[in-house]
Amino acid sequence: MSLVSIRHVAAACLAVGAATAIISPAVAQQGSATGEVRRIDAEAGKITIKHGSIGALQLPAMTLVYLVQVELLEGIQPGDKVKFTAERLNDQYVIVKLSK
Repeated sequence: MSLVSIRHVAAACLAVGAATAIISPAVAQQGSATGEVRRIDAEAGKITIKHGSIGALQLPAMTLVYLVQVELLEGIQPGDKVKFTAERLNDQYVIVKLSK
């Protein structure tokens, strides 16, 4: 293969890789933990939970406000001990599973 052909092949590979990166949807990171509900703002779709570290999300132990669908809040009150699964999506943390 000539030097020009190698450069064309390399350029084509880079272009395909760049296009794939642009087209690929963001993959959400997901992790599970237990914690204590501190606050609920159902109107805003938010819940505040004090929890231990969540390695899969690279979160240390902390109190954090999560986005949550109102349906998941049914029967949950401040002070409850909960198990939850959250994902990081577009730089926001969203609870996708929640139970006592």
